Amino acid sequence: MNRPELAAFLRRGRARLTPADVGLAEGARRRTPGLRREEVARLAGMSADYYARLEQGRAPRPSRDMLAALARALRLPAADRDRLFLLSGEEPPREHRDSGHIRPGLLLVLDRLHDTPAQVVDDLGGVLARNTMADALLGDLSGLPPARRNVLRLLFTDDATRALFPARDRERLARGHVARLRTALAARPDDPRPAALAAEMRAADALFTRLWDESGSAEQGPDAVSVLHPVVGELALDREELSGAGHDQRLIVYSAPPGGDAYERLRLLRVVGLQDLTTA
Repeated sequence: MNRPELAAFLRRGRARLTPADVGLAEGARRRTPGLRREEVARLAGMSADYYARLEQGRAPRPSRDMLAALARALRLPAADRDRLFLLSGEEPPREHRDSGHIRPGLLLVLDRLHDTPAQVVDDLGGVLARNTMADALLGDLSGLPPARRNVLRLLFTDDATRALFPARDRERLARGHVARLRTALAARPDDPRPAALAAEMRAADALFTRLWDESGSAEQGPDAVSVLHPVVGELALDREELSGAGHDQRLIVYSAPPGGDAYERLRLLRVVGLQDLTTA
């Protein structure tokens, strides 16, 4: 691990970005160009103290998951992502789908969606990136370990996530996620991860087991979803997907037609953001 070079590399990467580049508000006047350390840390889902020590050349070697998260936070192209891994004493990812690196086209669109919830998800349900509005709508995942930032694990094993969706809709949502995992399993017979995830979910949840055992389950990606937000109430949202090249990553956008109740609730959500008003 080349700590001095890694520190300099991170500082340069941070300095070349503006808040608008990563979907953040400009905020108060900045004394120096680029993102603040705490902004990079939050985008990468790590503590601000650990990131600061990385830039100071004092931190222990980051894990491969942390390096992938830093590459996403700093919007690094593939060549710079590989350099980040090498400076940290790690081999760069050799297969795109195993790297956690978001396709640049999807990330470019995500960064420009400031006023509507959006997230990038891989074909195993891993949440690769979310904008601030998606955090506000669906919950902030930055405090979870990377393996837990997965829509299947959250939907089938996390009570708080299940509570976001009306009981009437949960099986339909679950069926769509099960079908996507089936598709990934069929598309990648030599990859052990889809089968391992399916086995994990079968052991964890009876609904998943029942849906997985049903034959001929067609993929049903819903074009609408209702979310029970604890502050702004129920939002009936349109759900659109944009697939990247290779179809192993997709950008999911949640929106509402102007003038309707859900549109006004989304506007309120932009004001509320991540504030916890439920204890006020």
